[in-house]
Amino acid sequence: MRYALALAALLAGCATTPGPAPTPAPEPDLPPVQIPEAVPAPVPGPAPAARTENVAIAGLMDTARADAAAGRLANAAATLERALRIEPRNPRLWHELARVRLKQGQYAQAESVAARSNSWAGSDNALRAENWRLIAEARTARGDAEGARTALDAAERIGR
Repeated sequence: MRYALALAALLAGCATTPGPAPTPAPEPDLPPVQIPEAVPAPVPGPAPAARTENVAIAGLMDTARADAAAGRLANAAATLERALRIEPRNPRLWHELARVRLKQGQYAQAESVAARSNSWAGSDNALRAENWRLIAEARTARGDAEGARTALDAAERIGR
């Protein structure tokens, strides 16, 4: 019982009676807001040109082309593979990698990568024709004259 009284006294000490509600601060006297009758609409500038590639991909493509031109074919291939990890459906990246593989003497891989570029090229007939010419060059280097002729015929049909 003693503990019950002590507990009741302790809890009663924690209870407080609510004080008066706070009164809001008076609002300062502000002049009335004037709304203009007509606000001229902003004149739109020329629309920005649509980008075909994002900035990172364009930079990687430029680096790869510079490396390939300087004969650093392994660096160019690694840069293009990095770009393809970012944008794997970019047919121009696949085409550039096919060109590097051709320069490296990896003819079968060059042909395969050019075919992959064609699979993503859609209606870009110029790129598709260029891929077929690259495939023809790879087939010629491998000694497949008939396959090269077939590839050149495909390039001609697309190029028309």
